Amino acid sequence: MGDLMELDVGYDIPARVGMRLDEVATPCLILDLDALERNIVQMGRRARAMGVAHRAHGKMHKSADVARLQMRLGGAVGICCQKVSEAEAFVRAGIMDVLISNQVRDPAAIDRLARLPLRGARVGVCLDDVANVAGLAAAVARHGTQVDCLVELECGAGRCGVAGPEEALALAQAIAAAPGLRFAGLQAYHGGVQHLGTDAERRGVMAGVLDTVRDTVALLATRGLQCATVTGAGTGSFEMEGASGIYTEIQCGSYAFMDADYGRIRDAGGARLDATWDHALFVAAQVISHVLPHRAVLDAGLKAMSGESGLPMISGEPDLIATSLSDEHCVIDDPAGRLRVGDRLRLVPGHCDPTCNLHDWYVGVRAGVVECLWPVTARGKVF
Repeated sequence: MGDLMELDVGYDIPARVGMRLDEVATPCLILDLDALERNIVQMGRRARAMGVAHRAHGKMHKSADVARLQMRLGGAVGICCQKVSEAEAFVRAGIMDVLISNQVRDPAAIDRLARLPLRGARVGVCLDDVANVAGLAAAVARHGTQVDCLVELECGAGRCGVAGPEEALALAQAIAAAPGLRFAGLQAYHGGVQHLGTDAERRGVMAGVLDTVRDTVALLATRGLQCATVTGAGTGSFEMEGASGIYTEIQCGSYAFMDADYGRIRDAGGARLDATWDHALFVAAQVISHVLPHRAVLDAGLKAMSGESGLPMISGEPDLIATSLSDEHCVIDDPAGRLRVGDRLRLVPGHCDPTCNLHDWYVGVRAGVVECLWPVTARGKVF
């Protein structure tokens, strides 16, 4: 970490390499490196067994260091992200295969996107509107670059995407005819299905999605448009897309950290997902008040973790229950009254993605000792 290691903890960084976990500043993001590596290796093995590539979703962790680990240990082919500024941050950090799995419509953002290949990166983007094609083609012509373009299908989440195969065909034809744009295939991701509680529920929804994707690929092929890439899938559904014979690539992200919301989901055997994927991301917090015998107050609130997907779990402490979050505090039900001011806890946030975007650093820990500090490379890159 160079000169950063000379700074005092609490001034600019939450920890120093070699510190014990109970010495780090709170609240901060903790990565259990052993758990993270196990998750990454497992996803790589599963993707290879299904014969699909894994394009890890960088919007989850926003970290070039985590992305590099996913490529090195898990064989990820590159990353996805959602905004041009995220892509710029990753490319600056040396991640050279990036798909913006979202629409880019602002003219200034389109121009920045078209400049990214000048850095040597392979860059892709999703489209769902023929009106987007001309502006993107003009930008790549201006900079002498090429951008891969994927037609996004609306799979039922009610967000972006063309309505069906015929609309996909019209857009794919427009892309293929535009100089500097390469029709690269389809983006077909159902965000809403990821958090349905049971495997049966997810399969019921995904059956219709897979039919639509299959029909779209077939229609495009009849018009001479081959889908080199069919990409999508998340931590809750990737086995369905991966085994379909249609998808060439999966985009799982949260598997690496396994937040509390994903952890509650049940797999085909009825087991929770956090029985398969280890919790690797935690918010380190400590007790700062315990005036009432059965209520403890921690120093980590909504400014340290997201709350829209539910309250955090307290790792390794089944008798302790989070009851509320406010800006700076998490209130804990402590029925035995055993916590004391200064006691440290590890919280598993409800939703990892927005939680990570609240912090500047990951504190990587192995065997209770700080091994590394990694910057949250694309923190705040939402434009």
